[in-house]
Amino acid sequence: MKVLIGTKNPGKIEGAKQAFEKYFDNIEIEGIPVESEVSNQPVNEEIFKGAKNRIKNLKKYAKQNQIEADFYIASEAGITNLLGDWIDINAAVIEDKNGIQSVGTSQGFEIPEKYINEIKSTELGIVMDKIFSENNLGKGKGGISFLTKNEVTRIDLTKNAFIMALIKHINGEIWR
Repeated sequence: MKVLIGTKNPGKIEGAKQAFEKYFDNIEIEGIPVESEVSNQPVNEEIFKGAKNRIKNLKKYAKQNQIEADFYIASEAGITNLLGDWIDINAAVIEDKNGIQSVGTSQGFEIPEKYINEIKSTELGIVMDKIFSENNLGKGKGGISFLTKNEVTRIDLTKNAFIMALIKHINGEIWR
């Protein structure tokens, strides 16, 4: 099964691979860098919009380069306050070769209000690196891994978002 993912990010590719391997055999995932057409730090609706734009641009790239795939997938991380508090989530979008599109999200973690303006003007990862560096908390480990004391990684968040997005595809007509 051929899966195209709209990124070259190894963590996103690994998370997607782990999700697809739970339900399908012989998965081949190819990462292709495409634009999200949203800001570097997606906020609220931009999160899904960025992932959907990556799908659109991935399909365009595949058509131009005569690449056929069973699934076109993308994920986008961002911050949202649509539920009241600021949280970081990963959104995943999956579109199969028949044009059936689905979405899913990962679990999220709260972002302290005092960091929001700086995150919006840069990126969450940049702000986390700065905070960890200023507090001599070291480098080399992902922010979510550090904050959860190694219980959850960015790969886990991506994997879970893709599992949620796969629901429509693995359950056929009963969940469409």
